[in-house]
Amino acid sequence: MHTLIICPGCGAKNRIPPDKRHLSPKCGRCGVSLAGAPISGIVNSLTDAGFQQRVERSPLPVLVDFYSPTCGPCHTIAPVVETLAGLYAGRLLVFKLDTTSQQMSAARFRIRGVPTLLFFKEGKMVDQLVGAVPRAEIEARINALLQ
Repeated sequence: MHTLIICPGCGAKNRIPPDKRHLSPKCGRCGVSLAGAPISGIVNSLTDAGFQQRVERSPLPVLVDFYSPTCGPCHTIAPVVETLAGLYAGRLLVFKLDTTSQQMSAARFRIRGVPTLLFFKEGKMVDQLVGAVPRAEIEARINALLQ
């Protein structure tokens, strides 16, 4: 299965064949290096420093999972988020942000409990879910986001 990487320069979707993943890919449209660019179809790690570039400037809608490594409900919801990242590959970027080490973003969005899922479209937060909610509820919010 091809890896889909969104170009941080122009927003183009670049499909990388499995046998070429070890190379340093460049965007087919603008030539920008895709090293470190978010990959659609998987859950990408996110830092405070990369939040604006990766989330608020994303050409695709974004789901951010604010979690803590010591949180039981966060571990419960993680496989659901991973599955949904794969199902919505090419249409949605999914990130996870550790609130214990990346406190600036957590404070900025007033994250009081984890897990918290924030949904972004065109750089703006448009929805949120707090707690280990059922998969159907997350999918409903994603589908609304993609319309």
